[in-house]
Amino acid sequence: MKGLTMKTIKVIIEQAEHNYCAYLEGISGFTTIGSTIEELKANMCEVIKIMKDECEEHNYEFPEELKGEYELLYQMDVKSVLEFYTGIFTKAGLERITGINQKQLWHYASGGRRPRPEQALKIETALHKLGKELLSINL
Repeated sequence: MKGLTMKTIKVIIEQAEHNYCAYLEGISGFTTIGSTIEELKANMCEVIKIMKDECEEHNYEFPEELKGEYELLYQMDVKSVLEFYTGIFTKAGLERITGINQKQLWHYASGGRRPRPEQALKIETALHKLGKELLSINL
């Protein structure tokens, strides 16, 4: 497999009313829900396996993108990320690490406004930086 790169399949995660839902970007028919992100990820893997088995059993065409080796890349929108981490990060804390004021973060979290791509990247970069800092700590 020298020189071959693994395919990446994007899984879009969105906040639903009482849980999370996900679907494969650009591949119809592959959707799932879960009450946690971990459950949702496990459910998506199970959906893909079940669909593959069903397609083989009934001689249906299975999506080319899901044949062979691939990696699932999970992506959330800003609203879902802010909702997911509500009990962990305060808006004041997020303001400190992102530089985006709390009022604007509340608008993003409520779905009242969608951040511009630059603002979404700013939030993502700040969270990744915090994650790297936390990973560097030994206790």
